[in-house]
Amino acid sequence: QVQLVESGGGLVQPGGSLRLSCAASGSIVSINAMGWYRQPPGKERELVATVTSGGSTNYADSVKGRFTISTNNAKNTVDLQMNSLKPEDTAVYYCNAEIRRLYAGDFRDYWGKGTLVLVTS
Repeated sequence: QVQLVESGGGLVQPGGSLRLSCAASGSIVSINAMGWYRQPPGKERELVATVTSGGSTNYADSVKGRFTISTNNAKNTVDLQMNSLKPEDTAVYYCNAEIRRLYAGDFRDYWGKGTLVLVTS
């Protein structure tokens, strides 16, 4: 009943930019936080950036100064602007959201299916 759909991934050259978008839909009462995680080839999933409903942001050290996370609370969307991309940024990027559903008293983590970002020359 809740879905997260990512878009915007693709192939880019080092130094290029991409903007990822994620839209949450379904029986949503409120969203406490949204974020982006990534899983490089052969590695475990890691945090990229998160933003709370109050606007507080958190970034992995590896992306600080290059990536910017933003959210539109009215539309239940979150974007990730990625600049100065490096080959090390190559990964499947996943959207995450802490969502309270109808008739639920707690928040639960939901995940998108992922979108591939390939940074290569």
